[in-house]
Amino acid sequence: MDEIKRNKYLQRLIDRKENGAIKVITGIRRCGKSYLLFKLYKSYLISSGIPENRIIAIPLDDDDYVDLRTPSSLSSYIRNKITDNDMWYIFLDEVQMCPNFEGVLNGLLRKENLDIYVTGSNSRFLSSDIITEFRGRGDEVRVYPLTFKEYYPNSRMNINTAWKEYYTYGGLPQILARKNDELKISYLTNLAKEVYLKDISNRYSLKNDAVMETLLNIVSSNIGSLTNPKKLANTFISHGIKTTDKTISTYICYLLDAFLLEKSERYDVKGKHYIASPFKYYFADIGIRNALLGFRQMEETHIIENIVYNELKVRGFNVDIGTVVVNSKKENQTSLRSNLEVDFVANKGSSRYYIQSCLTLRDEGKLEQEKKSLIKINDAFKKLIVTSDDIKPWTTEEGIHVINIFDFLLNDKWE
Repeated sequence: MDEIKRNKYLQRLIDRKENGAIKVITGIRRCGKSYLLFKLYKSYLISSGIPENRIIAIPLDDDDYVDLRTPSSLSSYIRNKITDNDMWYIFLDEVQMCPNFEGVLNGLLRKENLDIYVTGSNSRFLSSDIITEFRGRGDEVRVYPLTFKEYYPNSRMNINTAWKEYYTYGGLPQILARKNDELKISYLTNLAKEVYLKDISNRYSLKNDAVMETLLNIVSSNIGSLTNPKKLANTFISHGIKTTDKTISTYICYLLDAFLLEKSERYDVKGKHYIASPFKYYFADIGIRNALLGFRQMEETHIIENIVYNELKVRGFNVDIGTVVVNSKKENQTSLRSNLEVDFVANKGSSRYYIQSCLTLRDEGKLEQEKKSLIKINDAFKKLIVTSDDIKPWTTEEGIHVINIFDFLLNDKWE
């Protein structure tokens, strides 16, 4: 397999080089964090004139480094490698495998000639608590599986075949090395069941794996649907499985912490406030979602929505689900109140986009349905409808931009 360029993430590391903070590279297992750090970024440093012997690289998930999985041994090993006051570069892969790694890193931060980079697959240690654990000196770089823009040129397929492969098997880099459907299905199924689920089960000492597996199946079947722990618990009960909304909430947190899922909250566009519940959940990799369901529920509408969500996250947007409250009156002057949904409200700095995702606009009335909520938003931010229809970009009379999914995924012109 040829070298895959992850230029967006490589540039984020380059921009943070020697900034005095710990660069924390996070993301789902097998998404390419180690490859980014140990291959691409290391090559960049060497090509820019950094001697290779000044890069201390420690993959803690490698059995050859098992002796370094204690705070004292890890700290001693690194300190003994540092022999002068010039800059040294520290790479620690899967750092959560060392208990109290935060103490080791905070100790190393006191040395001004160290530039530290760590990877991890658990957001409870490496994302949500990053500021407090590293005393405000942690800088997170979130890595996602391959986008379609990264996947397509490396697939060596025509664009339509590559798209079918991508929305079926997702963007984990090793998928490109599997040459047929059987190998891809086997890889993803094993990864979902034998790596992700077992990792979560072992990490949190779960006594009932069946609840977690059932939860994942339910969430997989309902990507793009509004839900909450209480609704999910009721679904369990209707299938004869006893559980509580508290248990479901805890398990959802485990899935979020492992980066398998992401949660998107509802935002009242006109009222300009968040709505506490329900939420939507999306998979970091659509191939893992499909594998969990045995590749049986391949509804392209929901899959496209998940892919659009991930694309927005990769581009650095904060992504919410939009709700537009509409008041109307009947002939008898009875006041009616209804909620219209916008698939995504994407914010980045001072930029905002309202985005609808749909499979096709060819069905009668579908365009009007997709426009309905967007028309009710009375501000100047750009409004988009993304469709898989083979069309050139065009603009409706209301100023709503309609673009093909490939135009959305492969270029930046819509931003």
